[in-house]
Amino acid sequence: MPEDHAYHYAIIGRALRIIETEGPLSLEDLSARLQMSPAHFQRTFSRWVGVSPKRYQQYLALDHARSLLANRFTTLETALATGLSGGGRLHDLFLRWEAMSPGDYARAGDGLDIRWGLFPSPFGEVLAMATDRGICGLAFTAEVGADAAFADLAARWPAARYTNAPEAIRPWAEGAFGEGGQTPLHLIGAPFQIKVWEALMNIPSGHVTTYSALAAAVGHPRAVRAVGTAVGRNPVSWLIPCHRALRKSGALGGYHWGLPVKRAMLAWEAARHDARADAQAEAGIETTLAAS
Repeated sequence: MPEDHAYHYAIIGRALRIIETEGPLSLEDLSARLQMSPAHFQRTFSRWVGVSPKRYQQYLALDHARSLLANRFTTLETALATGLSGGGRLHDLFLRWEAMSPGDYARAGDGLDIRWGLFPSPFGEVLAMATDRGICGLAFTAEVGADAAFADLAARWPAARYTNAPEAIRPWAEGAFGEGGQTPLHLIGAPFQIKVWEALMNIPSGHVTTYSALAAAVGHPRAVRAVGTAVGRNPVSWLIPCHRALRKSGALGGYHWGLPVKRAMLAWEAARHDARADAQAEAGIETTLAAS
């Protein structure tokens, strides 16, 4: 992941905090608050997200989550039946994953070697952890800090051995945010948690679902609270897209690494989804005109 993605998200993060507290602003006002020229801010912003700051602010609005839920709600049982699971893997990224056995999980990572490092990502600095089988943890540090993120992930597997070795896992960490790469996952969790996480991977990018739909998809329709807990315990954020789970009301709900990060992820995905749809529509019109 190029270093400028981290720079871009730092700018976006500052813009998010301003928008959160003051509401939508004009391009001139927002760029002035960020001490940038309107043209530079527009270019930087559009390069990161693919749409203008004005349109992105529409995606960030709280009612956009409700709009997503109304228009891009994914019923997971249908997704499974119609083969949408491939589209649920971010940017058609191929995820090869395997789960730790219940016995290994019960030993809290005893005998497990986990390497870790800090890397840039489209959503700020990310802490990545991996076993020799694949990525087992991804945490975003922008809101919580690197130390708190490390303590949070490490507490899940307290008996494991941790080694700071970013170069050893760099290809997997960078592949997690690239298009067309391959990132193996080693999911470490209780059987029910892994079942919920697997269901999350069936939500296509640019779409959302609800906690109650997740509960139905894993065969426990009344276990909405337990499903919410499992979503919150997802150790591999972004690759297992827990940010795409909303409350039935359309409210964002919580996010383990901070609501600004969740809102940015949803807006970024929705904006890119619409930009691709617009491009495809324009290409279709051009093809039709050329044929006629």
